[in-house]
This record gives sequence, C-alpha cells and structure tokens, in this order.
Amino acid sequence: MSNNIDWKNLSFGYIKTDVNVRSYYRNGKWGQIEATSSEEITMHMAATCLHYGQAAFEGMKAFMGKDGKIRLFRWRENWKRLASSSRGILMAEVPEDIFKEAIDRVVLENKHFIPPYGTGGSLYIRPLLIGTGARVGVSPADEYLFMVFVTPVGPYFKEGFKPVKMQLVRDYDRAAPLGTGNIKVGGNYAASLRAGERAKGEGFAAPIFLEAKEKKYIDEAGPANFYGIKNNTYVTPESASILPSITNMSLRTLAEDLGLKVERRHITVEELATFEEAGACGTAAVISPIGEIHDRDTGDIYKISKDGNPGPWSEKLFKTLQGIQYGEVEDKFNWCDIVE
Repeated sequence: MSNNIDWKNLSFGYIKTDVNVRSYYRNGKWGQIEATSSEEITMHMAATCLHYGQAAFEGMKAFMGKDGKIRLFRWRENWKRLASSSRGILMAEVPEDIFKEAIDRVVLENKHFIPPYGTGGSLYIRPLLIGTGARVGVSPADEYLFMVFVTPVGPYFKEGFKPVKMQLVRDYDRAAPLGTGNIKVGGNYAASLRAGERAKGEGFAAPIFLEAKEKKYIDEAGPANFYGIKNNTYVTPESASILPSITNMSLRTLAEDLGLKVERRHITVEELATFEEAGACGTAAVISPIGEIHDRDTGDIYKISKDGNPGPWSEKLFKTLQGIQYGEVEDKFNWCDIVE
C-alpha cells in the first residue's frame, strides 16, 4: 500500500499502516509488548476512559534522514510528558523501557511508511494511554492499555510553512488554571473543538485562546504553543494552563544558540501589535507562521507579516530544527536517536 502514497502531497491525516503495538497493565504490572494489525480496541463498557476521561496521548515524529537513517526526535521528553499526564489523572505510568521498545518496534515494523527524504513528510507516532478497567463510581481504573500507532503525514496546516490567519477568542476556554491544561489529556482537546471548528468556518486556521482567569493574556494557539519575536527576543507565554511543548522547548534552545534572547512571560493582547514575527509551534505543525490575528470581539486586526511571508527568524528556526530532524544540520544537542 505504501507504494501508492503520493508522498509530496500528504495531508495531516490517518493512513493505515501494517502494525500497531500494545501493552496492558493488569494486576499491578505491565505486560509484554504485543504487535497487531487490528485497528480496533475492545474494552469494557464501563472503562474509565469512556466515562471519566482517563485518556492521555503524545505526538512524536520519526524522520528519514539525508543519510538514509531513521531519526527519532526527543522521544525521552515525550515519555516524561506522558508520565506527567499519567500522574495528573491518576493513571499507571508507562516505564521508560516499555515506552522506548514500543516506539522502536512500531517504527521499524512500519518503516516503509516513512516518507522519503526530500518530500517534507514524516512518520507521525501516536502513543496512547487509556483507562480500561471498569468503574461506575468516580475513581481511577485498575487496568490500562498503552498502545502506539503510526501514520505518514504532511503539514498540519494546509498552508504549510506560510503565514496563516488566526482568530482571538474570549467566549471559549481551552483549560482552567489548576486544571489539566499543562498535561496532554483528551479533555483539553474536546474543550477546544467548538472554538476550533467555528474559527475554521470563519476562515481562520485556528483560534488563539486567552487564559481563563483574567482574559488578559495569550494562552494556547489552537493545538499549539504561541511565540512572538521582536527586538531580537523570542517571547512565549508563561502559564500554568499551557501544555509544555517539546517543539517550543527546542525552539527556545535554538533561538538562544542563534543569538536571540528568550523570555517566558505573560503576553497581553495589546502586545500582539508590537511583534515583528509570530507563530504557532508544536510537533504536528512544527512552526506555522502567523500572518494576522483577528480579535473576534473587538474587530481589531493585528497584522504581523507585512509582506505575506514568514519572518526571517521564524524561517531560520524552522530550517534549523527541520535540518536537525532530517540529519542536514549538526545535532549538537543530541536530540535525535537513530532507530535501527
């Protein structure tokens, strides 16, 4: 089937691959990793993931390098974040060795689905952890399923690395302070769906949420982190309800390495007018430059890209990060592991 894929025109969608892998937590311990070609999950109708939201996931990528080697980007950070999500909603934590073995196995068994070097695609990896134990009262499950599937993908936003328009919204919140915004659980994404679909229907790539308490500061940019650049400084929001993006973490390191200052702090709505560049960043999008931000309530339009092109710093950061992932740029921070 992989031979029929139009590698250069991949969307960010699901394509069936050969194998996914699974491990079950039962009787207080994790079982062996199993491989299956089935895309179905069988579980009890009272499973906690269905009723009480015990579900967390990760998003990762593997890349076919310029040298023909398969690179896995910063997998240990994804394992740490899944562990944080597990603690946040009281799920059994997946041990590091099981996580890595599952990732390596699913990538290698589906390696012919990794988009060839030069096509701009990657193999998206989705680790998923769900509560499968039956509960009627509100309490954590005693059984869990950890599984990993993969699919070849292109850019998350159809525009690719071109500036997009985003919509600032106040009538929906993605997450509350002291809630689950800082962990990667399914409920955060369910809470963002109405605002996201409305924004798309009104001609925008995604909504930009404000923090829920005061509605003064930028929080998440749809399914990604926000950043702005001005005065040779990379600025990204500081908030307890923002998911710690591994891409954003990497971009902050690269920004400093390239000579920018880095600040994590509150960003007011009014400050949007002062940025020379801005973008949304995450595993799926990598970087999606932001050209305009439209305030849905006030009608204000913040034009960030003056010429319709990505800013020079965003372009440099994007090319450097992608260069490391594809083996074109020296991996001086040891972010990539070779899967073999």
